Amino acid sequence: MREVHVDRIRETVKQLCREAACLLPDDVVGALRTARKTEESPLAVKVLDQILLNAELAGKDMLPLCQDTGTTVIFLDIGQDVHIAGGSLADALREGVGAGYTEGFLRASIVARPFSARANTKDNTPPIVHTEIVAGDRLRIQVMPKGGGCENMSRFTIMLPSAGKQGITDFVLQTVEEAGGNPCPPIIVGLGVGGSAEYAMYLAKRALTRKIGEPNPDAEEAEFEAELLEKVNALGVGPQAVGGRCTALAVHLKTYPTHIASLPVAVNLQCHSARLKEAVL
Repeated sequence: MREVHVDRIRETVKQLCREAACLLPDDVVGALRTARKTEESPLAVKVLDQILLNAELAGKDMLPLCQDTGTTVIFLDIGQDVHIAGGSLADALREGVGAGYTEGFLRASIVARPFSARANTKDNTPPIVHTEIVAGDRLRIQVMPKGGGCENMSRFTIMLPSAGKQGITDFVLQTVEEAGGNPCPPIIVGLGVGGSAEYAMYLAKRALTRKIGEPNPDAEEAEFEAELLEKVNALGVGPQAVGGRCTALAVHLKTYPTHIASLPVAVNLQCHSARLKEAVL
């Protein structure tokens, strides 16, 4: 059994919040540069140039990539041989997010009483936390600030099993086309298929944590991702919906076994400011 103290978790989350808001991951920058080279629309090229310049300036001066510093989504992979010591894990995560946003001068976007008072909590807490128990004695923390524009374009449906790949394809394309410029393309499409209603939504969001260019380990799923990416980009939405070849940088699919009578399908779109930072304790 290995102990990880909550103070270390709190400080790590605080730092990850600040870094995620300002530093665009290398895989995303690389994908944007590739898109810039292959884009044919002059206006779309200008948009991609602005996006890349924005990322450069944000990283240089440690300024937020976007004014919408998002809902703080935390993915925890907790090794089964880890013991959290010194206090409450939930408190440490909340306090780390609160400190990261207030001390980092990041916009607080979370409101309590969502259907009535909608009172701002002032420090972007509480975070959304997803936890998985895994083998080993390490704790992996991934922090994803998820902007409202792309999160609002999330969609879910449960199809009849007979809908198959064509039904999934049609649903993805409809979601992306209807979203237009709202999720700030070029986007990453997170696609969750299977499980149950709530689990498919989790799969779609968790799929966004995979690095662009990192292959799907399942050959059938990898082939489907490539097919979907080609069809999404053929829609012609383009960067910031000005038209062009690059509507999406990637399609990432995660699946899970499901009931014989069901085909749950969830789509979670990520904006071009695909912010994600992680640490392993």
